[in-house]
Amino acid sequence: MNQTALPKKMTAVAIGEPGEPTVLKPEQRDVPKPGEGEILIKVRAAGINRPDVFQRKGLYPPPPGASDLPGLEVAGEVAALGAGVRRWQVGDRVTALTPGGGYAEYCLTHETNALPVPHDFTFAEAAAVPETFFTVWHNVFQRGALKEGETLLVHGGSSGIGTAAIQIASTLGSKVIATAGSAEKCTACASLGAVRAVNYRDEDFVAAVKEETDGHGADVILDMIGGDYIERNYTAAAMDGRIVQIAFLKGTRATVDFSQVMRKRLTHTGSTLRPRSVAFKARIATELEAHVWPLLAARRVAPVMDMVFPLEEAWRAHERMEDGAHIGKIVLEVS
Repeated sequence: MNQTALPKKMTAVAIGEPGEPTVLKPEQRDVPKPGEGEILIKVRAAGINRPDVFQRKGLYPPPPGASDLPGLEVAGEVAALGAGVRRWQVGDRVTALTPGGGYAEYCLTHETNALPVPHDFTFAEAAAVPETFFTVWHNVFQRGALKEGETLLVHGGSSGIGTAAIQIASTLGSKVIATAGSAEKCTACASLGAVRAVNYRDEDFVAAVKEETDGHGADVILDMIGGDYIERNYTAAAMDGRIVQIAFLKGTRATVDFSQVMRKRLTHTGSTLRPRSVAFKARIATELEAHVWPLLAARRVAPVMDMVFPLEEAWRAHERMEDGAHIGKIVLEVS
């Protein structure tokens, strides 16, 4: 194992028991050691994601073999190399998707699930990229097969996922319509490239999509809402439309007229990223590096930053996410 001198202990934020944000508490843990093909990252920043909240509540357990600590994305420097690591050297600046363990001073991931920090990005910005951009790329462009010239409807447009999807899709030549819950959030979506931002509290997104597309509908719909949005998505979708489900903030059950699936030849699919294999995530990383990393390096696309909290105040970051006022990404900074 190639490494510099490392401490034996580190500060990490653990979930004491399922519950409210205040169950997130700092504690001392052993610094993990990288195994075959793994790198140990000295974490400088870690992104906050909705799955972290679900894990804290006891609703999203880590996959077998993963750390029990929350945190699915980090940025920092490579601190140690496991056997067989070829791409990275100690000291390299990386941002990485992790199976867990990001809320800590040190974190493990497989070398293929890490990418170089984009040019001129701060660690906080770099930590806001992996989980969000991996999710968007897989669901919108791989599963949803969004093409240049097609229309994408993004629900939750002001979230970390939403702000990334708007930017990537619009930059690559698609028309983007977004939904959000306030005038401020709609303004943010429009500034990122959405041709129309629909305040779902005041306006029916189905009618707005039909109007904006001259009756054609949305070719791809990225939905994290679920519930009664499911049937409305079918109505808003174009012929041969693809609806991709990534979460269910309004619930996993709905009453739906499935005849629309047949009449419009719809595809309704979905995915979760965390349980997928290292090799699967590596394939996404390869495509991101080829197609999206140049956009990040040129700052044609960049994570929208909401607030940064110290690692020890992760509970405040979770409160911020759950109050729903954030626009873009919430990040923890590790001193």
